[in-house]
Amino acid sequence: MNHSLQTNPSEPDDKSPVLRPALVLFVVLSLLTGLLYPLLVTGVAQAVFAHQANGSLVQRDGKTVGSELIGQPFSQPGHFWSRPSATGPMAYNAAASSGSNFGPSHPALAEAVQARIAALRADDPGNTAPVPVDLITASASGLDPHISLAAARYQVTRVARVRSLAPEQVNTLVDQHTEGAWLGFMGEARVNVLALNLALDAQARP
Repeated sequence: MNHSLQTNPSEPDDKSPVLRPALVLFVVLSLLTGLLYPLLVTGVAQAVFAHQANGSLVQRDGKTVGSELIGQPFSQPGHFWSRPSATGPMAYNAAASSGSNFGPSHPALAEAVQARIAALRADDPGNTAPVPVDLITASASGLDPHISLAAARYQVTRVARVRSLAPEQVNTLVDQHTEGAWLGFMGEARVNVLALNLALDAQARP
């Protein structure tokens, strides 16, 4: 009795007809999606939107001082203050975008809000106007480069007094750096804090 194994004639011995097209497809797609497409997108971005593609960086006297898209902490009374940031381990850490995740009844949030109100009142004791909410609460990202127009107006008296400028002059700068709603109806008017503070510093130059 012959017990030798019999080869199934329906199963091909050579796997190359299956592997070859798979390998070719893998290489072609890798080149298209991993090399050519990124190069094309990067080239178009650099040619058409170079400023945005490179991070919307802000230059002053040949030095990079920040980005239009990332907020910065300002604490001097002669500057407009940004919206608070809850990123760690430092404020406005672009590598750790986050909010505090504190609920409205969390004691730590209430303490932080009260401390921010106290700081604003201490540097502008004559200002009895209600404090805009975006000056005392952090955003979800912690990186907001803008404040609301109301938050900018609230700080005008302090900035004008410290810099010995007329409030009308400071208000004019605020108006010049106010960005309207996107497409005229999406969002609200806002002010880029870095751009406004740079304009203030430029006015103080000889």
